[in-house]
This record gives sequence, structure tokens and C-alpha cells, in this order.
Amino acid sequence: MKKIMIWAVVLLLAGWLGWRLWETVTAQKNGKKNKETGPVPVTVAPVEQKTMPVELRAFGNVEALATVAVKAQVTGLLSKIHIAEGQDVQAGDLLFTIDPRPQQAALQQAAANVARDRALLRNAAKEAARQQELLQKGLAAEDACDAARTAAEALTATVQAEEAALTNAQLQLEYCFIHAPIGGRTGDLLVREGNLVKANDVSLLSINQIHPIQIRLAVPQQDLPRIRQQQTTGLLAVAAYIAGDDRAPERGMLTFIANEVDRATGTITLKGTFPNEQQRLWPGLYVNVVLTIAQQMEALAVPARAIQTGQQGAYVFVIKTDQTAELRPVRVDRTLGTQSIIAQGLQPGEQVVTDGHLRLLPGARVTVKKSPEARPTTTP
Repeated sequence: MKKIMIWAVVLLLAGWLGWRLWETVTAQKNGKKNKETGPVPVTVAPVEQKTMPVELRAFGNVEALATVAVKAQVTGLLSKIHIAEGQDVQAGDLLFTIDPRPQQAALQQAAANVARDRALLRNAAKEAARQQELLQKGLAAEDACDAARTAAEALTATVQAEEAALTNAQLQLEYCFIHAPIGGRTGDLLVREGNLVKANDVSLLSINQIHPIQIRLAVPQQDLPRIRQQQTTGLLAVAAYIAGDDRAPERGMLTFIANEVDRATGTITLKGTFPNEQQRLWPGLYVNVVLTIAQQMEALAVPARAIQTGQQGAYVFVIKTDQTAELRPVRVDRTLGTQSIIAQGLQPGEQVVTDGHLRLLPGARVTVKKSPEARPTTTP
């Protein structure tokens, strides 16, 4: 037992001596390597002070500015369809024709009734005037004069009723020719030629107005005061980014703020209106929306690549005048594309490392490589 303990102590001592020897050799190799490699090459960019937008980002859903379900207003045979499915139409374009012959016959009948009753009215009016003249001369009884006047008044009302019927018949004939109430994009044709359609029954077609178009989005309720405050100075800009489309975003203006906050989600609904001249926005499409609510003057901006994250939070490497690296904790306010806005930790004009972080340690000497980001830019 005693020999075993002695051998264990010897083995532990030998292991410790071996580890110390390996550590010494490694340190010597690393020191030699560091001397051979020299300063760490890095690329840098200046801390710029410029005007940057204050933005809110959200998901949005594209909606038609107006949607109309086209229905027949008279019953009849659908005799002609003048448009195709998915066609762009303008307000007033002819869409459908319902067989107008029954309405044309009804119009002719109403016109004949008006002509007949107007002739009767003219004769009744003459008779009433004649009876009135005879009554004044004492050659006619008063009751005959009253009867003639009553007959004229009754025919006057009859003519008015027939004229109203004529107007209605003209309107029914116009309903046989269905025109687009708004400009937009047509959907599926739900009824084909030759079918009997009924007044105010199923829709024949739907039309979506897509230019201009609107996008619905929701933002947290705590952003509402800033939005309302900035809206008093003018319309707020809204940009819509379409997934899979690398072109510039569609741009519009905020035109609607809901009159109450959604109690279930704690969000407020907004709507932006877009010209959509190229028809890139389509009803039902989901897009990324950026709402610009203000412009921050003299904001400190650095490339987003300069920001590193450690156990203590965000930090950057700042290049000092003696060409050594300083690890500087920073507080990032927000990131806009490739730029990060710094709320605390940096000063205008300082140089921050944008590439070469992996080999950097606090106090390490650096050599600055040329990079487009390192070129000084003027502050707007």
C-alpha cells in the first residue's frame, strides 16, 4: 500500500513537470510567432456624425384601396361579356350586356302611356277652361265646372305618374348595360354568357383598385404618441420592401391611424397609401414596412460590421493615435441597413475596426489597410 502511494506521488509530480514544460515551450513559440507576425492588419472606418432617420419596422399586408362586387340590377339573359378575367379596366368601361329587349319594350309602352295621357290632359284642361268661362257667363252649372276641373287635375296626376314610370323604364334599360364603377383589376368571371341573371343576386365579377393601393400594418401602442406628434408636421413616409424583389422599395405616405388600440395585442393599426404605378404591390401580399417618423440630427453612425458582441454586451475596437487597439464598450441605439447608430461610447472622428477583429486583443498594435469605409465623408 505504501509503495502504491509513493508511485502515485511520483506520477503526479512527473505530470506536473511535463505540463509546466509544455506551457513554457508554447509560450516561447507564441512569443516568437508574435514577434514574427508584427502588427495586426485591420480595416477601419470613421465615426460619422450625420442626420439619420428614426424608423419603425413592421410586417404589412397589402389591401386594395377599394373592392367592388359587380351585380346585375335587372333580371335577364346575360347576352354579352365585354372584358376578360384579370383585365385592367377604367371607370365607365362596359363590362356586361343583359338582353335589353324586354326593357326596350317596357320603355316604349311607358312612352306611349305618357303621350296618351298628355293628350287627354290637354283636352281636359280645355274643357275645364270652357266650363269656367260658361259659369262666369251663367250658362253652365257650378257642379259641371267642378267636375271638369277635377278631371283635369286627375289627369295631371296621371301624367306625372306615367312620366315617373317612363323614367324608371329608361333606368331599367340603362341597367342592362353594366359599366365599371371604379378603375382596377378584374377577378374571376363568375357567370358566363347565356346564363339568366337575377337582380341583386350573385356577383358577376369583382374589381380591385390597385393603383393607388394601401398597406395595413400594426405597431406597438407605445409608438403612437411619437407618430401622432410627427404627423402634425406633415405626412410620414412609408417604404415597403417586397420579399424576393431586389429593386428599390415602393414608397408611399401614412394616411390612416385607427381610432382605438387593439386590447388583445396592444397594437395600433396604421395604413399607408402607395401610388403603385408599376403594380408591384398586389392585394394579399405580405411585405416588410419601414415607417420613418423623424430625422435624428447629428447622430453617431458606424458600419454595422464594427459592432462586436461579448459577455458584457456590445463593443468596438477603437484605433488610438499610437496605432494600438482599444476595446470600447458601446450602446447601440438601432441599426439601419449597414449602419449602426451609437447612443453612447464613441466620439465623432474616432476610427473603429471593421475587419480583422479575430486577431485583435486590447493594446495590440495594428496596421491599417486601405478600405473604402476608411475614407472620410462630409457630415450632411
